[in-house]
Amino acid sequence: MKIANTIWALFFLLPVWVSAQKTDKDETTIRQILSEQTAAWNRGNLDDFMKGYWQSDSLMFIGKSGVTYGYQNTLNNYKKGYSSPEQMGQLEFTLIKVQRLSPEYFFVVGKWALTRSVGNISGHYNLLFRKINGQWVIITDHSS
Repeated sequence: MKIANTIWALFFLLPVWVSAQKTDKDETTIRQILSEQTAAWNRGNLDDFMKGYWQSDSLMFIGKSGVTYGYQNTLNNYKKGYSSPEQMGQLEFTLIKVQRLSPEYFFVVGKWALTRSVGNISGHYNLLFRKINGQWVIITDHSS
């Protein structure tokens, strides 16, 4: 009888364990993307920084100037607004919340801070990640 109970317990717990392992791997991937973005920014490489974003005209970036659609438009805005090492400074992300919404979506809330010789600035952000073609990418960024 104990063996039968053990088998039934495994039958029901195995999917939960597998799901937890997937969540851990996906969350680790999300955190790694943000870490790589920080490193790219701090090297002054906006093209590498943008690798975390969805390369699509449907990418949505919401900032102080309103809504921008498209990967290239977002990159152009970054290059215009942070055109020198002094403007870029050193970036630090502080994660507040990393939450799976479904098998293909994660929601992230955090704080960003730039330490710069021209004056420090900081704010908050929320990101919507989506798994597209097996890759996690930011599809929406609201930074203020």
